[in-house]
Amino acid sequence: MNDFINIQKNHFQNLGQRTSGDKVIWATVVLLALVSLLVVYSSTGLLAYRYNKGNTEIYLFKQVMFITIGVAIIYFAHRVNYTIYSKWSRILFIIAIPLLVWTLFFGVTLNEGSRWIRLPIINLTFQTSDLAKLALFMYIGRMLSRKQDVIKDFRKGFLPIIIPVVITCILVAPANLSTALLIGATSLLLMFIGRVSMKHIGATIGIAAIPVLILVFISMAYYDHDEGKSKDLPAVLEIGRMPTWIKRVQNFVYDSKQSDKEDNYQVNQAKIAIANGGLIGLGPGNSTARNFLPHPYSDFIYAIIIEEYGMIGGMFIIFIYLVFLYRSIRIFRKCPFAFGAFLALGLSFTLVIQALINMAVNVNLFPVTGVTLPLVSMGGSSFLFTCLAIGIILSVARNVEQEAGDVKREA
Repeated sequence: MNDFINIQKNHFQNLGQRTSGDKVIWATVVLLALVSLLVVYSSTGLLAYRYNKGNTEIYLFKQVMFITIGVAIIYFAHRVNYTIYSKWSRILFIIAIPLLVWTLFFGVTLNEGSRWIRLPIINLTFQTSDLAKLALFMYIGRMLSRKQDVIKDFRKGFLPIIIPVVITCILVAPANLSTALLIGATSLLLMFIGRVSMKHIGATIGIAAIPVLILVFISMAYYDHDEGKSKDLPAVLEIGRMPTWIKRVQNFVYDSKQSDKEDNYQVNQAKIAIANGGLIGLGPGNSTARNFLPHPYSDFIYAIIIEEYGMIGGMFIIFIYLVFLYRSIRIFRKCPFAFGAFLALGLSFTLVIQALINMAVNVNLFPVTGVTLPLVSMGGSSFLFTCLAIGIILSVARNVEQEAGDVKREA
């Protein structure tokens, strides 16, 4: 028995020694995973009652499984030398583009959006935009590191970087406009840090703003102020998810005039949850809004966090993500090689910006989107790709630590 205990002890010691990278980022992952277990278990009670005959533990076990797989992905991804991701970036991007096209025309429709494809044999769905987003930021990091000598040149420096971004956003936008905007904004921010000419970035922002402004103007033009609802749209605007986009903008802009309307039901229930939470919250598992709020375990999980843990709990979640971003910026500043620096910064920016957008939607500071809260919302393909991104960030951190250690030994 003692021999068995010693073997297990040595095994965990060896595992701990092989687990390196930024310890603070590892801590943020553990904290967010614990929060995820608590809130997912609490918010899936009604879902379990409806579809699993009251077995409320089934989604807890599923989340434990996803977290276990996710941590394994982080561990193995952080053991890979980050320079290998530079070689993989082109291959992944080339694979991602056809998958996005396939999803656009033949994707599985869930929650009014065609964002998923079903994997054969295992019969699981995954969101192709998650793969495309990861591949794109790896590719941008590679291009920024290789084009620094000509980064100010439009043809040699800017076009090779912006074209993949435009292609990805155009293919993602029809099914998931919010994710396309997130990808575009993060890419431009990364290009700004990568010393791309401001006039090129400014021109891109101006061009990208045109369709967004058109959407806003259409939403305002087709809103009936007297009736407090959307007007009938012409057939030319009944294409794809255009009606959904228009309605969401209208609900956000004219919220005060239709607070009791069915279209704003989700936002109103989130407000009720936040109001119930107050400063210290109702306590773990005591949410009442979870029984009325659609998708309380994914898109609107932050509202449940505030209801159960109060504004203090909500601020703590924001603090964790900001700490994660701060540590990633430290990795960026310490990394001696441009690719690793841009890779860590790009992946961390997209995760933190996604988290801030999700939280802004929950507190009605942003129109309703379909983005989840990274590492907290109920597991799925998005959860696993988030873990892969964090593993890559930790891979950069691990190699930075090793290089710093080599320098000290040589000194």
